[in-house]
Amino acid sequence: MKLVLGQFASSAKWLEAARTLRARGHSGVEGYSPYPIHGFEEAFGMPRSRVPLLCLGGALTGSSIAYLMQWWMNAVDFPINVGGRPEHSFWQNIPITFELGVLLGAFGCFFGLFALLKLPRLHHPVFDIAAFKSASIDRYWISVPAGDEDRARADLAGCGAEEISVVEGEP
Repeated sequence: MKLVLGQFASSAKWLEAARTLRARGHSGVEGYSPYPIHGFEEAFGMPRSRVPLLCLGGALTGSSIAYLMQWWMNAVDFPINVGGRPEHSFWQNIPITFELGVLLGAFGCFFGLFALLKLPRLHHPVFDIAAFKSASIDRYWISVPAGDEDRARADLAGCGAEEISVVEGEP
């Protein structure tokens, strides 16, 4: 896999370059910035996050397991008649149901995010460029998969990239 990277000095130029590159037909454009920037998702064409669905799935699974476990143990498997109370009461099961829902919802968020981001990833080809260290300090970078390296270089230069680098590595 070959990537062409362009460095930008301001976030406004960086966002405009991302929009321009996408409009010119480049797919797989990725951005790197030292801090979150408003409008990033729209400029780079990122889809909506699936993390909330993973959290909801974990929470519903945890709540269902907790409630069914308590119902089974108290009303079916080992019912005890204490003072004429009913074998199954909805209200006494709420705290554990809520807590297991929160626990598995948090696990769904945490481990789901790791799976979606394919973490832990200890190396990325862009780390081979010495100047890329500025992406965590004060510069903005865009990477474009280079199907046609000359076209990608020309498009990045036309968008105002200060420095253009090419790197090869595993995806």
